[in-house]
Amino acid sequence: MKRTLTSLSVLALSAAPAFAVEKTDVVATYIDIAQATYGDALTTAQTLDAAVADLIANPSQDTLEAARSAWLAARVPYQQSEVFRFGNPVVDDWEGKVNAWPLDEGLIDYVDASYGGATDENSFAALNVIATPTFTLSGTEVDATDITPDLIANTLQEADGVEANVASGYHAIEFLLWGQDLNGTDAGAGDRPYTDYATGADCTNGNCDRRGDYLQAATDLLVFDLEYMVAQWEDDGEAAVTLSDDPDAAITAMLTGMGSLSYGEQAGERMRLGLMLNDPEEEHDCFSDNTYNSHYYDGKGVQNVYLGSYTRVDGTEVSGPSLEDLLAETDAQTAEDLATAIDDTMVALGEMKTAAENGMAYDQMLAAGNAEGEAYITAGIEGLIAQTRVIERAVASLGAQDVMIEGSDSLDNPDAVFE
Repeated sequence: MKRTLTSLSVLALSAAPAFAVEKTDVVATYIDIAQATYGDALTTAQTLDAAVADLIANPSQDTLEAARSAWLAARVPYQQSEVFRFGNPVVDDWEGKVNAWPLDEGLIDYVDASYGGATDENSFAALNVIATPTFTLSGTEVDATDITPDLIANTLQEADGVEANVASGYHAIEFLLWGQDLNGTDAGAGDRPYTDYATGADCTNGNCDRRGDYLQAATDLLVFDLEYMVAQWEDDGEAAVTLSDDPDAAITAMLTGMGSLSYGEQAGERMRLGLMLNDPEEEHDCFSDNTYNSHYYDGKGVQNVYLGSYTRVDGTEVSGPSLEDLLAETDAQTAEDLATAIDDTMVALGEMKTAAENGMAYDQMLAAGNAEGEAYITAGIEGLIAQTRVIERAVASLGAQDVMIEGSDSLDNPDAVFE
């Protein structure tokens, strides 16, 4: 869907107030939280990588479930990192490698007959590279005999210039662990059998060795890509140095990330759009039915940045002077209102999460006529929109410049969704 940008550029105040809380300290906390969040994303991806290796070496229901559990655990810190997008080009330019969605999964592996084949928009929608060791791309024959991280990253990812050809990242791995979710708006995730990774006569659906090669290469590549991003946030990394050198621009990046994730990305593209279309294909974690957690931890990431606090996967806390502290010095009411608005959003997302964990799958919430499910999703959307309006007030109060909050047709021009 087409996304729009809402400009909230504000002229810098002619006489900026003197803050007891220094912007440089707030920015340092922001960088510390980014370092910790991406660090956790990396370590949990490394755990996933080891679990995938065990699945391939020793395929069984137990090793498949262990790999799935490791994938789910890896999503918790990664989703909290998404608030660092939008305002930080080094992140947004990279993010498509690790978290692009939705994907035409037929590019990677076998799919149900109902999936269909190649389309006018994507001639590789049903390539099934796992079953196709050679193919022609843009007039050039590609040798895919060896499935490697390089093949995935530099040939298959966005093959033929099509964004839906997502070959790398969390969702490619998710598909290879769960398989397609063919339940529509009924309960149930994908149900790929562990024998898809078995050897010899026990192999199901063919090409089990190549499927294992793809899964291992994709997981190795995820680790490599996260290592790159961790390095960008180290003290001498590009992201950290850029922000430290210009605290005003860093505050703009913080507000841009909070606003754009809250509004256009999460409330719009990830929640309202799927609800408007009653379409489980618009779920963020559609193969695993983990979407409710993705929504919750996206919201948590916004709260982390505003409050200047992140709880690591080992239970330790990273915290320091916060954006809330800075805002309170110039506009105490807006500072309080934003904390309350984010709290309200987290309550709504938490209620949606609890409902999903107690038996109402996110698929079911999206179903036409499910008033209770729609209410859970709508409450989250409304909370995110409401907190964005307070973020806009914070932009004005802080005299931040050039804050651009991303929009979404689903919120700003709903009729366009059905054109």
